[in-house]
Amino acid sequence: MLSIFQKKEYLADYLEGFTDFHNHLLPGIDDGSASIEESLELIKKFGEFGINSFVATPHVMGEYYPNTPESIKEALEQLNEKLPENVKLKAAAEYMMDQHFLDILEADTVLSISGKHILVEMSFFQPPINLNEILFKIQNKGLKPILAHPERYPFYHSKDLQQYEEVKSRGCKLQLNMLSLSGHYGPGIKKMANILLDHGLIDFISSDCHRIEHLVKIQGLKLPKKRMELIKPVIANSKVLFN
Repeated sequence: MLSIFQKKEYLADYLEGFTDFHNHLLPGIDDGSASIEESLELIKKFGEFGINSFVATPHVMGEYYPNTPESIKEALEQLNEKLPENVKLKAAAEYMMDQHFLDILEADTVLSISGKHILVEMSFFQPPINLNEILFKIQNKGLKPILAHPERYPFYHSKDLQQYEEVKSRGCKLQLNMLSLSGHYGPGIKKMANILLDHGLIDFISSDCHRIEHLVKIQGLKLPKKRMELIKPVIANSKVLFN
């Protein structure tokens, strides 16, 4: 039985020099920050726990968030004009894997978070029926997919973790949301996040921050020391993306 007095550590204490590569900081183009002022508030809050480097990843999702490299660049330039000198911000996207994404892929206009790495996501209701085809086409373009928040897809939750292992076998890395460890999305998501960590299936970690409340939770997140020992190499691996 785990002791209720076991030592806990703040996740934020290990994020100095970390680049947050999954967030919704760009103003006014998706369900994240609504204004430049809000974006600056979020960036200031990140700075309180040592994060001053970012890759903003607005949603690209069919008709809901029909962002393009042009709309993303425009929002990035507007925000960059207001940033403190110590903050580094570039932009990519979080791509919903659907037909619209396949069109973007075919047109060679995919924005990468680092090198050839791109951030992708699925619907929370079901995976794409042609998921294997999409992953194949991504890699045929010389790109390396990172699946955002795998712990949040309930259709993948199972004891044998077979579907996660299959996705990884097809060259897709997995990125955990920090918020999932706090129980922000519910106990089931938190449990799956811990299971994926326990089995060494998580490659990267990031915030997926949309609003200030998310950062308050991350800043105050305390985890058992044994759990932190599993997360430390994931943090280190995430830093390597930007070295």
